[in-house]
Amino acid sequence: MTQHPLTQSLGALKGIGPKLVERLGDMGLHTVEDMLFHFPLRYQDRTRITPIAGLQDGLDAVVSGEIRMANVVPGRRRALVLKIDDGTGVLTVRFFHFRQAQVQQLKPGRPINVFGQARWSVNGPDMVHPEYRVDDNSQLLEEALTPLYPTVEGIGQSIWRKLTDQALALLNQSPPEDLLKDLQHPFTLVDALYYLHRPPASAPVAQIREWQHPAQLRLALEELVAHQLSLQLLRAEEKSYKAPAINDRNSRVASFLATLPFEPTGAQQRVSTDIAKDMAATSPMLRLVQGDVGSGKTLVAAIAALRAIDAGYQVALMAPTELLAEQHLRNFNHWFGPLSVNICWLSGKVKGKARVEALSTIESGTAQLVIGTHALFQEGVKFKGLALVIVDEQHRFGVHQRLALTQKSGDNAMPHQLVLTATPIPRTLSMLAYADLDCSVIDELPPGRTPIKTSLIDSNRRPEVIQRVASACREGRQAYWVCTLIDESEHLDAQAAQVVAEQLQSAMPDVSVGLIHGRLSSNDKEAVMQRFKSGDIALLVATTVIEVGVDVPNASLMIIENPERLGLAQLHQLRGRVGRGATASFCLLLYQSPLGQNSRARLNVMRESNDGFFIAEEDLRLRGPGELLGTRQTGMMTFRVAQLPEHDDLLDEACAIASAIANEGSDRMNQLVQRWTADRQAFARV
Repeated sequence: MTQHPLTQSLGALKGIGPKLVERLGDMGLHTVEDMLFHFPLRYQDRTRITPIAGLQDGLDAVVSGEIRMANVVPGRRRALVLKIDDGTGVLTVRFFHFRQAQVQQLKPGRPINVFGQARWSVNGPDMVHPEYRVDDNSQLLEEALTPLYPTVEGIGQSIWRKLTDQALALLNQSPPEDLLKDLQHPFTLVDALYYLHRPPASAPVAQIREWQHPAQLRLALEELVAHQLSLQLLRAEEKSYKAPAINDRNSRVASFLATLPFEPTGAQQRVSTDIAKDMAATSPMLRLVQGDVGSGKTLVAAIAALRAIDAGYQVALMAPTELLAEQHLRNFNHWFGPLSVNICWLSGKVKGKARVEALSTIESGTAQLVIGTHALFQEGVKFKGLALVIVDEQHRFGVHQRLALTQKSGDNAMPHQLVLTATPIPRTLSMLAYADLDCSVIDELPPGRTPIKTSLIDSNRRPEVIQRVASACREGRQAYWVCTLIDESEHLDAQAAQVVAEQLQSAMPDVSVGLIHGRLSSNDKEAVMQRFKSGDIALLVATTVIEVGVDVPNASLMIIENPERLGLAQLHQLRGRVGRGATASFCLLLYQSPLGQNSRARLNVMRESNDGFFIAEEDLRLRGPGELLGTRQTGMMTFRVAQLPEHDDLLDEACAIASAIANEGSDRMNQLVQRWTADRQAFARV
């Protein structure tokens, strides 16, 4: 069978040697088709001359004019400065690295063309180190927009253009199969590919920049279809394994619930029923449970864990931080202690003899519930009968880490998987990143929770805030003071918190101030938290380690310094540490002036809403998906054309097309996945 020209190795193209083939392979580019699906990041418009009066801040442009002034200006950074006049305005051009020959060449009165990025300052438009031609206007102008490709060191843009020229020639000779040929769209696959690699001079640059050109929409739709199909394949692969069918025959769930001092909410009961049905099947449960801060996800997880333990199996609960894992350990010891459940603790800090003993109890099956951090999926941890894996705060882990833990059950078995998150996931991200999981939402808070009133306060009013905190503490209430830094160094965070704690203790000597940060030992953190819970500490100064897992109902006031440095989801998590009792609760966002427009918009969202799902949607709109998904998005969420939230409206159509293709049982499914997501599928199974 003759090989299709687009499936041949890139080594077949002219000008590519073994070293370049290897470099391109490291970028996931192996075939000519891969090259065609490696798209420009942006475009330079060299097709026309832009009047100086029409320059836009931050955009590249060609300017043609006459040099009116040329001086070498001394200073901290010596520079050759030109003033160029085209009759509509004056452009300042600066060269910080220049030769004497340039000084001789760039004389007043000479015509000049420059190409570069315009920046506006108080003195008008400015360009730094533009390309230029003196006396010759033609060389800077191009017939079409100039594509700029994602690249790595050593592969220049001219190389990319030469390679894509060859790939486009092969595309015209032997076009690939249009796998969405039934699609009613103005652009075919071939037309869209050619347009994005070589857009004509007449191309609407603003529309392309906003990712709304029909060629981009055509390819984005196909990519989203392929992504949906890849997740369906991943789910089908996981579902193909056998899992232990767990029923309530010997379960103590009913008697356990009877010992609780409260009644589970209707939402908790509904989600627990969903989980019980999944666990009773012989295929692995793959369920994501979303619930806002304080909605009671941990109790739902405990009910599922007890079902598995009472059926004679082991359960693993993995949390992203020691503080959260320790909080789970306390909760489960409190709940399961009277039931004589053997609980084992394993984190990276468990060393020596203690680690050997922990691993032994896990491997022998003596440990019925194993709670810990990422240490649970490391080499050397062996389970005897792992039937349920609970992953808390899934967005902090990669999908590969979750799968690594599920593979601990051995043989051809797969444990049931229960994934928890208190970071509400916008519908868009749920469809894209978690389509391999069934989803349940705990959309009801326990009774007695009070809404939190949030205020934005300039840090200039810090003395007033300190007085407010002092008054609240003297009245018997408790408060958090959260310190954040731009540098996410645990050491620097600890230093900052230490300084703030000393300042606050000095400002209110009659108030007991405690300090907690990531560099404290587990025992020290536990001691501080117990003193705070008991009321011995009135004001707890903390880094963002208290984002999750801390429950002190009497704490009704939170101060967050520099909130503009955090994402909305993290701010919402932090704020959720208050409002856990019947007392009116407040969160003060102590920001630094001046506050940028985007930062103010984000903080206003916090002030206006306590709805985690609304906040998550706004976070997606303002920041994009990367930071919301954490390591989960690595590989799986790096799209080539599709953009979020610009292409949200394509998702429903993409899901419908993907379902139809999957139901066909044709080769189209595998071909689409191979074309768009092959490398990411491999990553997902690492």
